[in-house]
Amino acid sequence: MMMNLRIKPGIASHNTSNLWEVPCLSMRIKQRQRQTAPQVFTSHGDKEKSGGPDDHPHLEHKDISMTKRRTARNLSDVWREVQGSNNWEGMLEPMDHLLRSELIKYGEFAQACYDAFDFDHDSKYCGSCKYNRSTILQDVGLSHTGYEITKYLYATTNINLPTFFKKSPAGEKLWSNHANWMGFVAVAEDEQEIKKLGRRDILIAWRGTATYLEWLADLMDFLIPVGFHSDHPDSRVKVESGFLNLYTASQKDCRFAKSSAHEQIHAEIRSIIEKYKGEKLSITITGHSLGSALAMLSAYDIAEMGINQDEENGNEKIPITVFSFAGPRVGNPAFKEHLERLGIKILRVVNAHDVVPKVPGILFNEHSQSVPWSYSHVGVELELDHTKSPFLRPTRDPSCFHNLEAHLHLLDGYHGREEPFQLASGRDPALVNKAANFLQDQLNILPCWRQDPNKGMVRNSQGRWVQPQRSQSCFL
Repeated sequence: MMMNLRIKPGIASHNTSNLWEVPCLSMRIKQRQRQTAPQVFTSHGDKEKSGGPDDHPHLEHKDISMTKRRTARNLSDVWREVQGSNNWEGMLEPMDHLLRSELIKYGEFAQACYDAFDFDHDSKYCGSCKYNRSTILQDVGLSHTGYEITKYLYATTNINLPTFFKKSPAGEKLWSNHANWMGFVAVAEDEQEIKKLGRRDILIAWRGTATYLEWLADLMDFLIPVGFHSDHPDSRVKVESGFLNLYTASQKDCRFAKSSAHEQIHAEIRSIIEKYKGEKLSITITGHSLGSALAMLSAYDIAEMGINQDEENGNEKIPITVFSFAGPRVGNPAFKEHLERLGIKILRVVNAHDVVPKVPGILFNEHSQSVPWSYSHVGVELELDHTKSPFLRPTRDPSCFHNLEAHLHLLDGYHGREEPFQLASGRDPALVNKAANFLQDQLNILPCWRQDPNKGMVRNSQGRWVQPQRSQSCFL
């Protein structure tokens, strides 16, 4: 019989319902707090001390004042800082509550790309999105975000990757054996959300691979010049060939990949900027794993080609921010330097125990002497550690370390490198086991619990169980 788990919310603003109490986990949290004598933020922005009452009284008074000032801010007033205008200086240690909330929000958009993806090999629509573009956010539980999806994104490749793309057994007549649905473009449309954000946000969300981690070997081959047809491409700027091929390849005889992901992004972002010209805009790109690599490339592409220039405001550049989750290295040091010159702001969220952010370039990377074939991470890194969460069980499964929902759980409990794990928003830990087996057994959460009722089968008017037909609007 399950008991209620009382988890004290912190300083963010998500729903705190539907959580459970397991006494042994509560004891572990309290024990860890006593051992480290940390400072824990409560829902009112005050600070609880687990040390003695006379410990650092002057420091405590100063911290409380700073916390109250920070929690009193509105996102609309500081959105540029949250988007990285100052490279998140002073926002990670301790963790800024507005930044945490926005990181989780954008991470949930990336997670939506997994939740909406049909990766069931037996499905005749395998490789497509399961939901209509007008209802997808509602179908994956994100109807409250105030965004509307304007475009679905597809990708193909010219590389022979027999196990990489998910393919329908029914062939081309129902779906595609050449393209996969990889994400979407969305725009903040709700007036209240726009007021809260302080601008109209253009969002690009990329899906990672749904085929475990085989893509590491399949896609990572060698560095090649990135190009992107600019007037004066710098041949020194190079990126991983597999990532670039996935972003730029097209298949003329495939209705979903006649234009490359690169071309789809160009057309859609230009159209949105034209539609809302004169307004205050931002471009935020998010992705997990392989989706992080695509996020880096699309950010570089948009800025390099000048698509983010606002002609109505004297060609002022619309700010571009990438929130990356568990992403690999994408390019060489010249790629990193060029991204910085273009003004792209990148915050990479990683788990210290995840192997994916360590590749490619395990030996030759940003920590070693630069060589022509070396790789370099870009932007600012926020390193999390899953061993600090008392909700997660010990495991050697690398897919758990890489799991996106686990990253969002760790973000919710992160307050700083030396601070204890304390859930800030009450985000349900059960979400970690949505497609994994990573939670403590005492929580009684089934592993890999998210699935479509009856695997998507429904009863037709004749009383027979069938897989329903999907309208063309599900693919557009």
